[in-house]
Amino acid sequence: LAQAFGSGRTVAYLPVLFAGAVVLACRAPKMATARPVVSVYQFDTPTEKAETVPMPHVLMSPLRPDLVRYIHTNVSKNKRQAISVGAKVGYETAASSWGTGRAVARVPRAPGGGTHRAGQGTFGNMCRGGGMFNPTKTWRRWHRRVNVTQKRHAVATALAASSLPPLVMARGHRIGEVAELPLVVSDGLESIQKTKQAVETLKKLGCSEELQRVLDSKKVRAGKGKMRNRRYTMRRGPLVVYSEDNGIVRAMRNIPGVETANVSRLNLLKLAPGGNFGRFVIWTKGAFKKLGEMYGSLKSGAPLKKNYHLPRPQMENADLDRIINSTEVQSVLRPKLEAPKKFEMKRNALKNKAEMEKLNPGSTEERELRRKCREQGSAEQKAAAASKKTRVQASKEHNKKHKKGDDSFYKTLMKAFEAKAKAAEEKEAEGEDDE
Repeated sequence: LAQAFGSGRTVAYLPVLFAGAVVLACRAPKMATARPVVSVYQFDTPTEKAETVPMPHVLMSPLRPDLVRYIHTNVSKNKRQAISVGAKVGYETAASSWGTGRAVARVPRAPGGGTHRAGQGTFGNMCRGGGMFNPTKTWRRWHRRVNVTQKRHAVATALAASSLPPLVMARGHRIGEVAELPLVVSDGLESIQKTKQAVETLKKLGCSEELQRVLDSKKVRAGKGKMRNRRYTMRRGPLVVYSEDNGIVRAMRNIPGVETANVSRLNLLKLAPGGNFGRFVIWTKGAFKKLGEMYGSLKSGAPLKKNYHLPRPQMENADLDRIINSTEVQSVLRPKLEAPKKFEMKRNALKNKAEMEKLNPGSTEERELRRKCREQGSAEQKAAAASKKTRVQASKEHNKKHKKGDDSFYKTLMKAFEAKAKAAEEKEAEGEDDE
């Protein structure tokens, strides 16, 4: 998993069970799983590095995609507004049944005459214009209570995923021209007032391809949402996280796909849109420093978040191949099971051509030759016809020479029976004479 994500970052999953023993980690020498410092780039001249700042511990949190999706699913329900059908919808007519004896259903029917509506069925959920079955109510359970600690864990995981280029690229962001992740810019970015200046700054930071991707993704929404004030859909671009708003929100708000967020009010719905973490985040220096102050470390806890500690990884070493192939694990495993001996099913050579070829080598060529002999005009067909003609002519000559008159086989055979019959008749005649 760590190799798939492109770093040694620990991925939190269930402990691995081997032969009744739970292996939590391979006790190998600990190694660095992230860079200790991050470069800070000048917002107006991104090619220059102003300084370096330490990497916050929250960006080294274990990755929990299952937790992010669960929290996102529940939190996203809390902005819904109650909606239902009216209590009287479908029942606002003085309808009554016609009763029996008129060869029609006993469903209530609209009164009056002279219009198409008169006599039409009403009230029933199977009737046009009638009430619906089990009508929706406004007191449905629209919102979900979510555990605060779980929400904080999900935000920490989303922040950690935003610092891994493979996950950011897997989400669809174009970061080929970005210098490094996490991308930290000097605090001058917070003082930008104009949108034009903000766009130029983002392009200098390497976001031109990302901004163009967002523009090209604008499409008309499929479905009835296009009639309900949400006509277009568009991909999400970079998220700019700031510490103090000195004009950055106003400057960034009209750039398609670009969103802003205060570091003290980070929202999972923005960090992991659709429940998929790995959003491209641009930090200001003040926000990046404050991030470390808010979440602290594994030992100190989170100073600005009451009773909260960063999630710890389930495994110290995420190299599963090394764990499985280690001596400690292999020594307690059962030996490999040998597969039972299997016998091939007997095949009918008269139906299976391959089996016939094994028993009678050359059968395939012989079958092909027979097929060609049946094709009109082929060389094989002509050769077979000539051979047959020669064979028939030789048979005729043999019969003419050896099977003529009384010398034929059949007549010779019948003469033997005639001699026996004649002898029997003579014997009978002698017996009669004696009498």
